[in-house]
Amino acid sequence: MATREKPTLDPAVARAVIDPASYAAWDPLLDIFDRLREEMPVAWAESQDDHVHPPFWLVTRYDDVMRMSKDNATFLNNPHTVVFSLTEGIEFAKKMTGGSEHLVASLVTFDGATHMKYRKLTQEWFMPKNLRTVEEEIRGIAHAAVDRLLEGGNEADFVKAVSAPYPLHVVMQIMGVPEEDEPRMLMLTQQLFGGQDDDLNQSGIKDLPPEAITQLVAGAVADFEAYFAKLTAERRANPTADVASTIANAVIDGEPLNDRDMMGYYIILAAAGHDTTSASTAGAMLALARDPEQWARVKSDRSLLPGIVEEAIRWTTPVQHFMRTAAEDTEVGGQAIAKGDWLMMNYVAANHDPAHFENPRKFDAARSPNRHLAFGAGAHQCLGLHLARLEMRILFETLLDRIESVELAGEPARSKSTFVGGLKALPLRFTAA
Repeated sequence: MATREKPTLDPAVARAVIDPASYAAWDPLLDIFDRLREEMPVAWAESQDDHVHPPFWLVTRYDDVMRMSKDNATFLNNPHTVVFSLTEGIEFAKKMTGGSEHLVASLVTFDGATHMKYRKLTQEWFMPKNLRTVEEEIRGIAHAAVDRLLEGGNEADFVKAVSAPYPLHVVMQIMGVPEEDEPRMLMLTQQLFGGQDDDLNQSGIKDLPPEAITQLVAGAVADFEAYFAKLTAERRANPTADVASTIANAVIDGEPLNDRDMMGYYIILAAAGHDTTSASTAGAMLALARDPEQWARVKSDRSLLPGIVEEAIRWTTPVQHFMRTAAEDTEVGGQAIAKGDWLMMNYVAANHDPAHFENPRKFDAARSPNRHLAFGAGAHQCLGLHLARLEMRILFETLLDRIESVELAGEPARSKSTFVGGLKALPLRFTAA
């Protein structure tokens, strides 16, 4: 029987869960999630300080997050925002959009039949059969990335040299964005997902107040929209075989996509297809740099590589949460949830649940099964999961071919972000093969 009492988070814990800096510290955050899974797996979080936000339920157990992910009728991506936001950010989005809490309308924000109609527009593009047609092109991009890594001698920041530019170049090539425009796309992506971290948002302003972060993100969205409006016009006049042409000329229910939905589609593919894979790639490299024996094993036995890729995705968990809204009175983990309640599915907590992952903080390339939640589950499972795995496999095949050994050359650093996160710096020392 579901309990009606609200188990409420301690103010300090509630603050830590939404604090971008907590996700940069990592191990202390995992300690918090370990305690909550045992003592308060579905917990009510309320505003405690000047960081005012709507109250929400924090869900930390794997089983509960998996069930919610698959039940898209009960747990909606609308009408409330699918990414945790402070109240002033939500109000800003509503002002910018004429009432919607979603600054960007995209696959991530649609429910039910609408979501499936939009998903099917590009779904075939990202299936393994079609991706095989671009595999050699991706391999060439991987070799160019390793060339850059080796050009600087035997030390480099792997994030700046490889894991940030490589997946960006891949997804931009697939979309049809010219290479000379990629630096602009990188900057805008980092402003969208790195707005809470001064090293990533490229604002030059430390300790940005929430309203400045919101305006930074809104500016990035506007810049994205201006860029892709021009690209749409070009692809409608002269369509090609790229994803941009598919979106520009797409029809839903007999009508072309409206501007807001079309721009949202571009933005979600451009942004989500880059930062997430970058984080997982850097996570895999960190694990291998810390374990020379594992590097040597996979160098001689490439059959181990898929396990390393999958474990890196779980271990890193680049998309750290999504929010859902209860469509009706329901329950999660024995806790009564009211219609309209806002819930945070915390993937970091779920992917470190010892009930499903033995010794979850250990990077275990042989982990099997490894049914993690880093790509989500159900109807909203990541559209680009096959591309992400392919990109990582090809890159590490190239790295293992061309690098003999690798080790840390300094302290890695994680980004400050509650939404998409991972390493922002990974100093390495290596020897070429």
